[in-house]
Amino acid sequence: MSVPHWLPLTGHVVLVVLVVLVGVRVLHPLARRLGQPAVVTEITLGVIAGPLVLRLGGPETLDVVVPADVHTWLDYIGHAGLALFLVGIGHEFRSPSASVRGRSVLATTAGALVVPLLCGSLFAAWVLAGDDPALRNDTPASALFVLLAAGLSVTAVPVLARILVSRGVMDTVVGRLAMASAVLIDTVAWVLLAVAVGLASGGSENVPLLILVVCVSAAVYVALRVALRGEAASRLADAHPRTTLLGIAVLAAGAAAALRHWDLPDILGALLVGAALPADGPDGPWTRAVRTVSRAGRTLVPVFFVTTGLTVFTREFDGMPWTATVLAVSLAFAGKVAGTYAGARLGGESHWDGLRLGVLLNTRGLTELVILQAGFSAGILTPALFLALLVMTLVTTAMTGPLYSLVEARAARRDDPVAPRMKEMARP
Repeated sequence: MSVPHWLPLTGHVVLVVLVVLVGVRVLHPLARRLGQPAVVTEITLGVIAGPLVLRLGGPETLDVVVPADVHTWLDYIGHAGLALFLVGIGHEFRSPSASVRGRSVLATTAGALVVPLLCGSLFAAWVLAGDDPALRNDTPASALFVLLAAGLSVTAVPVLARILVSRGVMDTVVGRLAMASAVLIDTVAWVLLAVAVGLASGGSENVPLLILVVCVSAAVYVALRVALRGEAASRLADAHPRTTLLGIAVLAAGAAAALRHWDLPDILGALLVGAALPADGPDGPWTRAVRTVSRAGRTLVPVFFVTTGLTVFTREFDGMPWTATVLAVSLAFAGKVAGTYAGARLGGESHWDGLRLGVLLNTRGLTELVILQAGFSAGILTPALFLALLVMTLVTTAMTGPLYSLVEARAARRDDPVAPRMKEMARP
């Protein structure tokens, strides 16, 4: 009896996925011991796996370990996992824990967004002025400006949430302000990513099409919100949880495929689906379903990191772009911390809470990597520039925990602990 031609391929793909998942699971205790979010070790493992195999065994070994057809399927699995995970992030935009209220939230968000956007634009101007072929390709300058501005302004909502929970400050003034600001900032960043990819794929001539697609997406989003709200939809979701899970996954995949067809970031489709689903509290049927879907996707996200590393870093580099890396890290850190601090102070927060917010909102993590990978796939970022920004992502995310501990220690000596949640936040 002959073996079906797809069976060896399936077994190979499953084996590689299992190796990746087991590898990151082994590294999670190391991340906790170092006081780092798990995503830092996952990204690091993902981006070095391919180059490590290439360095140790050469191209022939890499082709045996991850041949082209296996790489293709790994890419599908990684993006599918990412889409499912981002449904939860989109749903977080509607969560009461991330509701936006008060002058402090608006001022903090403005500072944490505007100043990093300017720093990203400054970094883009430096790249364009240098005209280094390792950092600059023939992508329209407008696309590079928009992408780098978005990239340096990002705050990773999922990583930030984990840090706040682990520190026990989610329900404090600082925690609520940080989450609310991060949700608003990332909403802007996703929109800017769509604009950048649209400019890269068709230049200014593609803008009308981009606007049309955005309008249609917004209309579908509103229709989905209207259709799913109310007791009837909630009862159906509660009575048929498995069907609800499958429906959410299919919606996310379909929305992602539709946007990919128009050369827009497919991840935005998953975010829109998540944001359209009802926010019915931590024990509601929709929230339970979203949590399950997002958890399943989060399990597969390390595969996305591996395919990113295989795509970007299994090629020749002229060397580490040290100047670009140092400049990216410096601008990202200074812009986010200084901008957030200034905004928080203008919003009425104390000196120490301003520092706490600046350090917390400097974490970038998975959200940053997704934006960078989309920019690389669209041809906006060269491999060397991607590498510089990847290092910036890891450094700014890794420094969040230690810097926050340092700020807390100094604030404790000044007898200025994190304030509990106050009713003042509800006042405009």
